[in-house]
Amino acid sequence: MLEPVSIYKDQVHKAWVDYNGHMNDAAYAAVFSHAVDHFMVYIGLDEKAREMYRYTIFTLETHLCYLKEAHENEEIYVSVQILDADAKRIHPFFVMKNKNDQIVATSEQMLMGIDMEAGRAAPFPEPIAQKVAELRKAHHSLEKPKQAGRQIGIKR
Repeated sequence: MLEPVSIYKDQVHKAWVDYNGHMNDAAYAAVFSHAVDHFMVYIGLDEKAREMYRYTIFTLETHLCYLKEAHENEEIYVSVQILDADAKRIHPFFVMKNKNDQIVATSEQMLMGIDMEAGRAAPFPEPIAQKVAELRKAHHSLEKPKQAGRQIGIKR
């Protein structure tokens, strides 16, 4: 697998459009949140597995970059690239594109696996850990996205 994984598809809903006539910043965050949910299913952590393992994933940190306006009814697609992972954390990079394959926004995140019984961080259940390791290995040779690792600040 030598490319990011396509995991979520939607269109810009009327409720997501603000007074500027394009997708509101909060809606971008909501789309990336839905993408995390779909990513969890992709790695085997669907509702049934979360209940069986009593395990889930929390988002610890996120960094959004808004690169292009998205308008009502515009189709959007989100893919994910694994930048890094360990026994209980995943560092994914999500890219939202439009139907013309233009990057609309990116979201770099840190996800943490959580034991729901203990209420704290814990290693991924083995089948999930295997899938994450496979993705990490497959994405290892991909170019690091331009927006990854950015800091907010005024350049002087």
